[in-house]
Amino acid sequence: MMKRLDRLILKSFLGPLALTFAIAVFVLLMQFVWKYVDDLVGKGLEFRIIAELMLYASATFVPMALPISVLFASIMTMGNFGEKYELVAMKAGGISVRRVMMPMLLIALLLTGVAFFFANNVLPKAMYQYRTILYDVQRKKPAVSIRPSTYYTEIDGYVIRVNGKDPDGQTLRDIIIYDHTQGIRRTSITVAKRGFMETTPDNCYLLFSLYNGFNYSEPSDEADYTTRPHTSIGFDEQVLTFDISSFAFSKSEDDYFEHHYQMLNVRQLDSSVTKLQVKIDTIRSEYARLMLSRFRAYQTAASDSAAPYLSVAKRLDTLPQPNRGEILRQARTIASAGRDDANLYRQILSSEKEYINRHYIEWMRKFTLSVACLLLFLIGAPFGSIVRKGGLGLPLVASVLFFVLYYVIGMISEKSVREGATGPIGMWVATFVFIPIGAVLTWVATTDSSIFDLSAWKKFFSFRRHLSGRRNSR
Repeated sequence: MMKRLDRLILKSFLGPLALTFAIAVFVLLMQFVWKYVDDLVGKGLEFRIIAELMLYASATFVPMALPISVLFASIMTMGNFGEKYELVAMKAGGISVRRVMMPMLLIALLLTGVAFFFANNVLPKAMYQYRTILYDVQRKKPAVSIRPSTYYTEIDGYVIRVNGKDPDGQTLRDIIIYDHTQGIRRTSITVAKRGFMETTPDNCYLLFSLYNGFNYSEPSDEADYTTRPHTSIGFDEQVLTFDISSFAFSKSEDDYFEHHYQMLNVRQLDSSVTKLQVKIDTIRSEYARLMLSRFRAYQTAASDSAAPYLSVAKRLDTLPQPNRGEILRQARTIASAGRDDANLYRQILSSEKEYINRHYIEWMRKFTLSVACLLLFLIGAPFGSIVRKGGLGLPLVASVLFFVLYYVIGMISEKSVREGATGPIGMWVATFVFIPIGAVLTWVATTDSSIFDLSAWKKFFSFRRHLSGRRNSR
């Protein structure tokens, strides 16, 4: 009997979980596409490149999609049980709410471990591939697409305009090419009645075969203008070559993103933080030595400049005003130089500390997002059994509200950690806030408390009004 019941509970839970997970990843992926649509459209990218980018981008959304999926599925499952009186039947059969939640709790625990394994081992590699491909896509120029009556400016140093283009896409009419490769001191224009456009087999060069045209050149430099103010050369056929090698998609070979904190696992983050701490200690030592040497140099310079005056008067206030002003100006110069050095090193240390804090944030995030699967289940399942509403309406609204609250608190705490206002433990603020909420909801659900029952509160207040009315009547 219990095995059948467990299968029923798991079947009711795993379906919404998988569906919600797929929808959450899809929504986040559409947000990514909307954000980078300008970098993807019009560049002639192969479908393989776009599919690979989408795959790695989807993998980066898994740690965020899993918690909200668990939250929604738990609310929906327990809400359906309550709405269809299946939960009441289970209680009547001696099965407690805690026992009903147990199969789903085991799945939530399993997903917590899977989420951490994914965040620690799979996510860094997926993030590396995602960032590398996106960087290469953004560097790629738009594909060569010359349209009639439009100025084409994607080829560096040239502006091309054609008034007509045949259906074959290669034969052009009334062509004008502005050549700015020689700078603003000389303008060259090529005009042709017709032409033929094609690319070399390696797609590195664009060839223009032009017919019945002229080359015009007009220097803007006054010396050349007086001797050769204008040049016009006609031609029957001319071939122009344009370098379009930058239009091709090439995958980066460098390791620019390899050591970024988002591409590291827990062990690598620990090692990176240790190296950065050593770097900060080195900067502090260098700053201390620099300040000491400069202070001694400033002290020597000040003593040498003030010695002629102090040999006559031992106190500064007894010196003549011009001599006293000279010594004070030198002192202000020394103090200003020391302040500038201190500000420079303060900015360097602040930047290094913020970079270390980002490592701590990434280290903690691998745990917080994993624990969120379990934490949000302990909120969603009791909440669903209390409200006893299934379907998509209330579970969707409630899960979105809970997750948005969790996410907002997490973002605020992450910012405080990044700016150094709190330590790395600040990443757990959202967890600490939601633990009491989950504990209260679990207690209410497992003890059948009427604390959230509106009818019970109505009876309580009506009873209080009745008592107060009887006292007043006396």
